[in-house]
Amino acid sequence: MKKGLLLVLSLMLMLSVAACGGGNEPASQSNSEGNESTDQTASETTEVIKIGGIFAASGGAAPLGKPEMDTVKMLVEQLNNNGGINGKKIDLIAIDSKSDQNEAALSMKRLLEQEKVVAVIGGTTSGNCLTMIPMAEKAKVPFFALGASKQINNPSDNSPREWTFKSPQGDDIVAPKVVEYLKDEGLTRVAWLNVANSFGTSGHEEFMKAANENGIEVVAEEEFEASVNDAKATLTRVKKADPQAIIVWGTAQESAVVTKNIRELGIEVPIIESHGIATKQFIELAGEASNGVIFPAGKLLVVDQLPDDDPQKEVLYQYRNDFEGKFGYEASTFGGHAYDAFYMLVNAIEKVGTDPEAIRAELEKTQGFVGTGGVFNMSPEDHNGLTTDALVMIEIQDGSYVLKK
Repeated sequence: MKKGLLLVLSLMLMLSVAACGGGNEPASQSNSEGNESTDQTASETTEVIKIGGIFAASGGAAPLGKPEMDTVKMLVEQLNNNGGINGKKIDLIAIDSKSDQNEAALSMKRLLEQEKVVAVIGGTTSGNCLTMIPMAEKAKVPFFALGASKQINNPSDNSPREWTFKSPQGDDIVAPKVVEYLKDEGLTRVAWLNVANSFGTSGHEEFMKAANENGIEVVAEEEFEASVNDAKATLTRVKKADPQAIIVWGTAQESAVVTKNIRELGIEVPIIESHGIATKQFIELAGEASNGVIFPAGKLLVVDQLPDDDPQKEVLYQYRNDFEGKFGYEASTFGGHAYDAFYMLVNAIEKVGTDPEAIRAELEKTQGFVGTGGVFNMSPEDHNGLTTDALVMIEIQDGSYVLKK
């Protein structure tokens, strides 16, 4: 009887110890995971500020997207080393879209739904930006787009753009700048070629509007694919139209092919291109054919030729020197667009904190911000804030940039 009682007591003691031990281990693991999760949440909301970036750092648009990504990473590092924003470090989640719209959309979904960022910078190409915009608008998170199309901030279909801002000079101010140059040079009969994507078609629309308003006759209108490797057949038709100048509207890679083909066909007229070629990669790809090409761009490429009283000169020097000192390759206007977007966003967060609605409202109040792309003056009706004064005309001469106007 005593043995039986002792056995029962022993079994009960063993079960009690096992229960305590078994309960402690999972409870400790659960608490640890819970603490990490709680700490991470606290970190995200009070210790760091999550900002998302989506850039075409590889693929066809890499000449644009790589300097954008490098710029934002550099600026985040500089800011964090100096205490962050109001004492809070920035947690940058930077993603390479590989120049692909599907990748851009998936990355945007991740940033908005999983990472819970307070704002997003990037897109690089107009097509990628236009894919990302509806997601930002639905999530009510500020999106600073780095594409140039007018449709990004001022869409023809009047679709919502309450949460979308843009730092590059749009084709609605670039095309009029080109037309102004044509008029000044007496070039009234021109041929037009654009890349067959949203950047090209938007540029075409804006150019035709400005040309018609200013007496510029367009004697040929053609398109070429972003993957073009030979445009001679198209350019043969252009040559027959006998224009006084040829406008090529694309970015570095495809425009270089078309430019070389123009020279190879012996078409001896001025070539005016878009701001999409404002990178050394265009010169490298086009080679000698780039000599004499004229294009509109921000002032970064010709900062050494600006007068000392230019309000942007100090900012341009600082950005160029920081970028080239860190990365060892030439700063471009595309990285400059990222610089402008980042600092306008930082300024807003410094003033109002991390609430997305407050950030959006503060961005609309941006006035007199001196950036690399111009002096920005935004409003609820204008989420770009630039005019044609933000642009200069530049000529490529022997691989260098020369200020024309």
